[in-house]
Amino acid sequence: MLKLAVGLLTAAAVALLLDWFAPSGPPVGQRRHRRASQPAPGAEAANLLWVVQVSDIHISKFRDPKRAPDFEKFCSETIDIIQPALVLATGDLTDAKTRDKLGSEQVEVEWKTYQSILKRSRVMEKTKWIDIKGNHGKREMKHLFLSSDYRADLGKLEYRDEVLVLTSILVVNQMEELSLMATESLHSNHTIWFGHFPTSTIISPAPGIRTLMSSATAYLCGHLHTMGGLMPALHSQHRGGTLELELGDWMDNRRYRILAFDHDLLSFADLNFGEWPVVLITNPKSFLYSSSGHEPLVRILYSTHIRILAFSPSVIISVKVYIDGVHLGNAHQVSGPLYVLKWSPQNYSEGFHHIDVAVQDASGKISTRGHIFAMEENLSLRFGFWPSVILLTDHYVLARVLFGLIVLIQIALLVIFRYLQKPALKGMNKFIFVLSSTKGHVKKGHVYTVFSNGAACLFSSLSGPWFVGELIDGQVGACFSFGVFVGGSFLQGSLTFVVGILQMLFFNLPLMAYLCWCLLLRCQGHSFRSHIRHVRRLMAVLVHLAMALLLAWQVYSCYFLQRTYGTLAFFFSPMRTWLVVLTSALIYKTWTLQSSEFRTYIVEMKNCQSS
Repeated sequence: MLKLAVGLLTAAAVALLLDWFAPSGPPVGQRRHRRASQPAPGAEAANLLWVVQVSDIHISKFRDPKRAPDFEKFCSETIDIIQPALVLATGDLTDAKTRDKLGSEQVEVEWKTYQSILKRSRVMEKTKWIDIKGNHGKREMKHLFLSSDYRADLGKLEYRDEVLVLTSILVVNQMEELSLMATESLHSNHTIWFGHFPTSTIISPAPGIRTLMSSATAYLCGHLHTMGGLMPALHSQHRGGTLELELGDWMDNRRYRILAFDHDLLSFADLNFGEWPVVLITNPKSFLYSSSGHEPLVRILYSTHIRILAFSPSVIISVKVYIDGVHLGNAHQVSGPLYVLKWSPQNYSEGFHHIDVAVQDASGKISTRGHIFAMEENLSLRFGFWPSVILLTDHYVLARVLFGLIVLIQIALLVIFRYLQKPALKGMNKFIFVLSSTKGHVKKGHVYTVFSNGAACLFSSLSGPWFVGELIDGQVGACFSFGVFVGGSFLQGSLTFVVGILQMLFFNLPLMAYLCWCLLLRCQGHSFRSHIRHVRRLMAVLVHLAMALLLAWQVYSCYFLQRTYGTLAFFFSPMRTWLVVLTSALIYKTWTLQSSEFRTYIVEMKNCQSS
């Protein structure tokens, strides 16, 4: 019966997760539009606007020499062909990394390269250009920006990015400013928010950043770099209908986006640099990316023409349209990149349908794009589960919960084993014997010292400062699990909890288990040399090798800390440098204790084995 109850609760939890993280479209949000059927998309080149987004450019002095030339070609050639009304560069314009990738610093030549690209391509004379900082940008270099809107990013404070700045922090006065901007924008047809960080990585006071932008049609961002290629399309939708569209990086993937408003209907395409022709179907728009609260979707039903934007450096010779696999005809050019084909949307007024468009240019290149559309707003399509989890989960909340659970588990184990009565157990449960038997005779002895120091490691990770160092250029701060103190301000932790989780899972807990194993061998009468001969040699070697690798990782972390935050952080780091010293001392002490120190334990172990 208990198993059945647990199974039902688990199924309910999974169902709730799926319902929460895979919102269906189109949801009902704050209605900005009346359900006006006119003006509906037709054959005229009117009520049409398109923009371009690029993110995470990471111009670097040390890596990928093609990155900057490709970006210059994008600015001079791609932008010339697409001719957008606006270009958004949403953060991380430069790499700001040292040659060895371990440290971070603003490299002036990178900013000058970015500046010179904009000047030589004359892109700002052809279109409006708005760029913002990301976690790799700093205010010290702002005089090198050419655009006037670089202050528009959502972050409050830019500091070194390796450990801390993978989230953005909004404070009350910034939320008030954004709230005022959101209110003022309610009278416009559409509002597009943009920033560097996804909302899942933004820490904001009540009512929260997603609530604040609920009147927006979409939020454009970058930062996550396709999760190393695991998530090439990170798109989802807030419960109020606002689309959240993370764009893959320029740095490694050369991604960019075209976003269009056609008769107040939003469409977009994520593209790869250098791939032509570029195709964007603006009517009928994708049902998955629809929001009845922000768009007059009824206009699709009243439209007279299918509308397509097609771009290519060569002349486009054919635009073929297919619906549900049936060739509907060839679209003809109206003006510029706009191609249209007359259709009868009433023929597709029920259920889902699939539109495909194949565009061929004079060079022989063919590009095809398609999506699902529908006229009925009460239908449902769902975004992918994992993209929704990544974009809609507040990462800092999840990290805090997991960190707290792991800490509680470790504390519970230490308390239980510390006050547990000595058991008469055999086999692998001798580990429990070694832990619990510290209660008795040797509270002031060396064995008890080992475990009290293990507990100190845990509480140091939990409450003590991890390190004190130069967190911002010229300003010393302290980093804790729950956040950082720097420049007279406290910044809440997010990624710090993730670092703490990794530290406990891959060092503190393995260290505790390793010391228990070593003490078990000592209680069995072995020394360091003798246990290699009498214990299974392969297992012993593998255990020591695993601990050596973990200790080497900890030593590397100390070096990384010094390269990132300076010498002060290296020497004043209880969780890194001090822990390496303490661990080495504990391991040495465990194997060099006199056998007389273990006499009581050896006797009790023999009693357990004989009982």
